[in-house]
Amino acid sequence: MNVWQVVGYKNSGKTTLIEKWIKIAAAEGYRVGTVKHHGHGGYPERNDSYTDSKRHEQAGAVAVSVEGGGLLELHAWQPAWPLAQILSLYELLPLDFVLVEGYKHESYKKVVMLRNEDDWDSLSQLSNIIAVITWESSSRLSFIPYPLFFINDEESYLHWLMNEVRKNE
Repeated sequence: MNVWQVVGYKNSGKTTLIEKWIKIAAAEGYRVGTVKHHGHGGYPERNDSYTDSKRHEQAGAVAVSVEGGGLLELHAWQPAWPLAQILSLYELLPLDFVLVEGYKHESYKKVVMLRNEDDWDSLSQLSNIIAVITWESSSRLSFIPYPLFFINDEESYLHWLMNEVRKNE
């Protein structure tokens, strides 16, 4: 299964990046699924408000789920839903690739969103990073061994991401 993660701290732009990535992929005819990790403790919100998973769906994802507190928003419950188990359900669906929001410590290809200088420390704790998108400059920029993009260079990083998707077909 072709799985990509987008990770970062709260308000770093994860959901916005995933929305834009889905829209471009869907416009090219890709069938995209998403998995959102509700990392704030407890169950995911279960109302009709403008949730991250609803944003994924409205962007064009054909399969959307959110997991938190053991509840997988496919209306199936068990004590916890490891990402591998959720992805095994997605294998049954006709998807071209899956975007995972969160699950920082899983080992899929990661795009890391860095909002401020403090977030840079998280890079040493993550594996399988393929790119970094940052909101601001840092003295650490020259030490990054993978592609680095600034948040306002949307055209460049979305083009790069879709090229990576095509390479992994």
